[in-house]
Amino acid sequence: MKKSYCPIDTFVNVVKGKRKATIILHLFQGNKRYNELAKLLTDISERMLTKQLKELEEDGLIDRKAYPEVPPRVEYSLTALGREIHPVLKGMYKGGILFEKSIENS
Repeated sequence: MKKSYCPIDTFVNVVKGKRKATIILHLFQGNKRYNELAKLLTDISERMLTKQLKELEEDGLIDRKAYPEVPPRVEYSLTALGREIHPVLKGMYKGGILFEKSIENS
């Protein structure tokens, strides 16, 4: 996570990316395995999903826990920081719905 001139820019730079905010919103509902996230995010490639998960982990928003089993099992969950930004993302979600409605009514 890199600090920007403005805190809003810092926030946007962390959550921007292919479906990062959506990943956080899904994880707010509970821990998910990789395949569960892949099924929820059908418009993202496995390569991109893996990249976004790594970046979210590096930024301290999600935890990745690998279980030493055969076959291997990996589970993702939100950190305290990830849970703390949930209200902001929920507000952005509601804002997106408002904009979509205005587009439909145009």
